[in-house]
Amino acid sequence: MSTQRKRMVVTGREGQVVTSLIERAALGGRFEVIAVGRPALDLSRPGSLDAPLRKAGPDIIVSAAAYTAVDQAETDEEAAAIVNGVSAGAVASTAAALGVPIVHLSTDYVFDGTKPSPYVETDPVAPIGAYGRTKLAGEQAVAKAAANHAILRTAWVYSPFGKNFLRTMLRLAETRDSIDVVDDQAGNPTSALDIADGVLAVAANLLDSDAPALRGVFHMTGSGEASWADFAAEILSQSASRGGPTAAVGRIPSSAYPTPARRPANSRLDCGKLSDAHGVRLPPWRESTAAAVARLV
Repeated sequence: MSTQRKRMVVTGREGQVVTSLIERAALGGRFEVIAVGRPALDLSRPGSLDAPLRKAGPDIIVSAAAYTAVDQAETDEEAAAIVNGVSAGAVASTAAALGVPIVHLSTDYVFDGTKPSPYVETDPVAPIGAYGRTKLAGEQAVAKAAANHAILRTAWVYSPFGKNFLRTMLRLAETRDSIDVVDDQAGNPTSALDIADGVLAVAANLLDSDAPALRGVFHMTGSGEASWADFAAEILSQSASRGGPTAAVGRIPSSAYPTPARRPANSRLDCGKLSDAHGVRLPPWRESTAAAVARLV
């Protein structure tokens, strides 16, 4: 096998996963990560995507960039549909034309959240909001355009970078004694750095083997589950133990914190298929939360 590093071309420059992929790949391994974003690559213009992707010379493409403003998507679904749906398909079309695999990141929001147990990949999809609808359209467009794909659904993404729940809790704790957090939504907090490790492993498998079992839809989240209030309490406990900002967590129902977009009450994803096919299992969420807090406090 050639020792030359493979070129992993990732859509976007600023996102948590892109930033994490660049960091993790820099530690060594098989991949050189090339992030392609605006102005060269603009997902609001699907027709413009092919040339910059080809120019980057990918051995594999990771479709990571997305329209992720969940509440804003409710009044701007057309824009979200172009970025998350049409452009995802366009990126996959380029991958297919170049004969390279594509890893596409998706979301728990493709489900309605009414199942009492964690979702498996074969469960019926039924998004309850614009963001989920547009991400589902993206999954379908990718699968149609490129047979050589792995679609990775993840959830509750946080990291030391960018805008996310963990950083928001630490910021609020600097000026508040208590923070009210929703306690009736369950999910799997997932570190973007762990997602990056998972993507690198899946990508290597896709390049090494043509096995059909490595292709298709997979769930990839942190191990273990929590409510948002549980997650907040762990973040603030970890911060307190390091002398950082902390606050009490008030546990409230979703009805006490209305948002433009409805959230699935159950976002828990069963990741057994990913473990069986790819040998990938992300670490327990409490461990990864502690690591992220340690970098920020």
